Amino acid sequence: MSVIDPSASPSDLRALAEQSNAWPFEQAKAIVARLKKNPKDEVLFETGYGPSGLPHIGTFGEVARTTMVRHAFRVLTEDKIKTRLLAFSDDMDGLRKVPDNVPNKDLLEQHLGKPLTKVPDPFGTHPSFGQHNNARLRAFLDQFGFDYEFASSTEYYASGRFDAALLRMLERIEKVMAIMLPSLREERAASYSPFLPICPRTGLVLYVPVTAHDAKAGTISYEDPDTKETVTVPVTGGRCKLQWKPDWAMRWYALGVDYEMAGKDLIDSVKLSGKICSALGGTPPEGFNYELFLDEKGQKISKSKGNGLTIDEWLRYASPESLSLFMYREPKAAKRLYFDVIPRNVDDYQQFLDGFTRQEARQQLQNPVWHIHSGKPPQADMPVTFQLLLTLVSSSNAENAETLWGFIGRYRPGVTPQTHPKLDAMVGYAINYYRDFVAPTKQFREPTDGERAALQDLRDALANMPANASAEDIQNVVYEIGRREPFLDMVKKGKDGRPGVSLDWFNMLYQVLLGQEKGPRFGSFVAVYGVQNAVNMIDGALARSS
Repeated sequence: MSVIDPSASPSDLRALAEQSNAWPFEQAKAIVARLKKNPKDEVLFETGYGPSGLPHIGTFGEVARTTMVRHAFRVLTEDKIKTRLLAFSDDMDGLRKVPDNVPNKDLLEQHLGKPLTKVPDPFGTHPSFGQHNNARLRAFLDQFGFDYEFASSTEYYASGRFDAALLRMLERIEKVMAIMLPSLREERAASYSPFLPICPRTGLVLYVPVTAHDAKAGTISYEDPDTKETVTVPVTGGRCKLQWKPDWAMRWYALGVDYEMAGKDLIDSVKLSGKICSALGGTPPEGFNYELFLDEKGQKISKSKGNGLTIDEWLRYASPESLSLFMYREPKAAKRLYFDVIPRNVDDYQQFLDGFTRQEARQQLQNPVWHIHSGKPPQADMPVTFQLLLTLVSSSNAENAETLWGFIGRYRPGVTPQTHPKLDAMVGYAINYYRDFVAPTKQFREPTDGERAALQDLRDALANMPANASAEDIQNVVYEIGRREPFLDMVKKGKDGRPGVSLDWFNMLYQVLLGQEKGPRFGSFVAVYGVQNAVNMIDGALARSS
């Protein structure tokens, strides 16, 4: 097949997928190999969420990436094995500290130590803080159309769904302790227990030494830290929960999880939980450790700190597809998750989509859009780039979509908000991005004498061009005007063999004319903006610097 035939059989597609080294296929191949050793009728993919703070993009990324692996697995198995994706919320964890990015902090302060589903909602919209954060996560995942099932730790513990696994943990507690204790500091190891009782008196999750355990009775005993009385509670029915590493392992064992990825900071935890899962008689899931997302200062993003980008913020400035591309790319490389990564991902997504139909079938399975859209990328139809829209907003100081559509309509007759709704959305994204990030940082620089001369020559050359000049013709003129010192590139030759033009020439145009460091292809910008408007812009820059 030269390209993927829509009518291709599942076996044809599988044959192609088996030859692909795209990372979702590499991960899915490991699950296929796992099933050959331990066949089963259903494969369970899981993602975890700690609702101690509002969901951030990292949480979404784990679901998006796992969905890509799940789809790759379905292709490799010709969709003959049932799959499920479980988004699991650790909402029974105790609230250890008050997040920085929530209202009514005093309210939360009064309930520190209680399970998140027993802490009041500071936003006042749900019965508990845990349920509020769970709802925020689910709303976002639903917005993206993910196929998943949501699971609450509180619900699973309280309903008895984990009871058998908890009793198994109690039966094999010596093996579990032998795994955990070497990983702990001496002081913590002295009082460590995988079981955390929920205090019947206060409702707090207690980190206390367990003085006795009875596997036959299914109970543990501890000393109440306030009353000093010995208290005995069942480990079942939500009266206890597990420390998080044993809890993770218990969940893998109880549910039969086959695949779960985790952040690089959890490598040691994955290993320990895997050993505990094996000690319980289960098989640890397949998965890999992805690199962390960093904020603009290079620090790990955190739900409690609220640093980095939020889900809502990305979607204010760019499409969901651009966010999915960001998640697809290099999952094992650390990446800055800040506003300045958005324009590149928006335009790169369009480039991948534009190129998809021109690729051979094997290349198509390497293309990110194939994985982003579960094998069915939409038709590409984006007449202008996001970077070009940003530059148009900047050059015209456009504060409304109508102004931008005036430029677009002249450049691409027949293209309207009605015919191109995704472009219309991108126009809105560009205006938001310009207002919030470009306008506050605009800083025009003065041209040097040599640059003034070059700008004057460019102005005169553009003034002699027809109003309907093509972007390519304009670019050729801009290139030729820039072929002078100090912009000559002696290494990169032009098509005629003469010295080329360095990026410094084009960067200077944007710095002097628009007050920004970089921009799109200048010829394309002028073609959309209008030749006469560009001439007027240069006149204004020369007048400012005279």
